[in-house]
Amino acid sequence: MALSVLDMFSIGLGPSSSHTVGPMRAAAQFINSLDAETLESTTRAKVELFGSLGATGVGHHSDTAVILGLAGYDPARILPAQVDDIIAGVQESGTLEIAGTKTIAFDRAQDVVLNLSKSLPGHPNGMQFTVFDADGVQLASEITYSIGGGFVVTEDELDKPLTTERKVKHDYRNADQLLEMCRTQGKSIAEITWENEIEWRKPDEIRADILHIWQVMQDCVQSGIERTETTLPGGLKVTRRAPKLYKQLSEGGATETTGGNAKDALRGLEWVNLYALAVNEENASGGRVVTAPTNGAAGIIPAVMHYYSRFLDDVTDEKIVEFMLTAGAIGIIIKTQASISGAEVGCQGEVGSACSMAAAGLAAVMGGTPVEVEDAAEVALEHNLGMTCDPVGGLVQIPCIERNAIASVKAINAARLALHGDGSHKVSLDQAIETMRATGADMMDKYKETSRGGLAVAVTRPEC
Repeated sequence: MALSVLDMFSIGLGPSSSHTVGPMRAAAQFINSLDAETLESTTRAKVELFGSLGATGVGHHSDTAVILGLAGYDPARILPAQVDDIIAGVQESGTLEIAGTKTIAFDRAQDVVLNLSKSLPGHPNGMQFTVFDADGVQLASEITYSIGGGFVVTEDELDKPLTTERKVKHDYRNADQLLEMCRTQGKSIAEITWENEIEWRKPDEIRADILHIWQVMQDCVQSGIERTETTLPGGLKVTRRAPKLYKQLSEGGATETTGGNAKDALRGLEWVNLYALAVNEENASGGRVVTAPTNGAAGIIPAVMHYYSRFLDDVTDEKIVEFMLTAGAIGIIIKTQASISGAEVGCQGEVGSACSMAAAGLAAVMGGTPVEVEDAAEVALEHNLGMTCDPVGGLVQIPCIERNAIASVKAINAARLALHGDGSHKVSLDQAIETMRATGADMMDKYKETSRGGLAVAVTRPEC
């Protein structure tokens, strides 16, 4: 595998990795790739969004994201508090400083086009970037696809394997091959993954970056808990639940492991719900989150990691690293063998993948063997198969936020089920992944992040 675990966990803005983070990256990559002469001659930049990006671009902030990308901003570095001022400045001035160096006239209504019913052939999340000179002559143009989790590829790269030139010590393509390596070498999934990672980067850097990602996840939960706004942005006016739930759970000074009804064996799951809700409410409001492996499913892995770090007593930084290495390895297999894009395979590719990754990570740090870890990942994925992506109003709110809470609990249960078994099971993780891919291919487009089917049309809603 030439993808890094750190490719599966990137820091960016909500509400969507494929519809917000990806388009911002794509726009920045295009504008930054222009040579000095082309950039100097450019007087107009135009972006067209197609397929799922066009259909739900406003609700997912795709239109805002491409403007920020053309301006040269990076989703991992821009702060949520900067966005409104930057966009307001563009609107008021009618200009845009492209690549952070040259100011051109910019009319958002004319220069960012959302094609509501037109798609490009390569992928549901298609974009075309074009720049023109003062005479309206096209200087450069590029078609780019956002393929899930913030990953972007050009039209020429689309049919090529999603890999890099990195050297790998352990070259596996699926879970069966990974398990065989673990068996013959007597190593865990995390150890195999670590030995690949250190081929590319220094151990201290890898460890520091993983722990930084974990810290951002914790900060995101805390931010979601501390929000004072009562509703989420957008026409649905969805009520924020994390701050109120936190107050209820911590009443009288109670914490995760103290207080409450001692006879309530499921009280811990209330906290898991809280962690997931907090992250996904942050994501829905355009806050700073970690794609894990997508923004739409960003709450699941943090919620399960919070469960592990708050409710189990052997937590160390090394265990956090082990969790992330294991979860990341499963995510890489799913992404390369199927998809993590809701626009491509439905929500099974987002929530299902995150649930599988979280279950694997938890099983590993709770002492599971590689076979038990694979079992946990399979159980979690299997019971998300066929899930549609049908965001109401094109917003990553209903049913996305609750789905993260439910899937977090499901991941914990999958891990614990696997640890109570002996690792043997009739359906392998590879078979579940292939089933997800095939199911996604069979799924009608209206159920794949277009807001034209499922709950998106069943719920009466105001204009968003």
